Amino acid sequence: MSDIILPIGDKREAATEGACSFLRGLDKNIKWKCSVKRYRKTRSNQQNAYLWGVCYKTILDTELLEGWTSDDLHDYFLGEHFGWKEYWGFGLKKIKPINRSSKLSTTEFMDFVDFIQRFMAEKGVFIPDPDEEFDSA
Repeated sequence: MSDIILPIGDKREAATEGACSFLRGLDKNIKWKCSVKRYRKTRSNQQNAYLWGVCYKTILDTELLEGWTSDDLHDYFLGEHFGWKEYWGFGLKKIKPINRSSKLSTTEFMDFVDFIQRFMAEKGVFIPDPDEEFDSA
């Protein structure tokens, strides 16, 4: 599968021609499905590393949550920030977060991290801000 990202502005015409050329070159004896969706830059690896290596590590280094793991924290904060979905199976109710962080845009991810920092500050735990290099990612 190939992803083609059409740029903004003057370069779009050439990129559109390239996309059409690519489509015309596909095997004519095979049915193809094409989809178009708005491009959104998702969170970077650096942002993800900050969340897991700084935010969650800082929280787990406190004595507030005995027995919790980074995965436990991640699910908890996703649910608290985005909401919870309830579902039933085998007579038991289970909840899970509505959204996952892997699909968040860079801005949505920063809002999520900011939520965690504020939440923990209310509990007396300071989570350091990401450095400037992270902010520009």
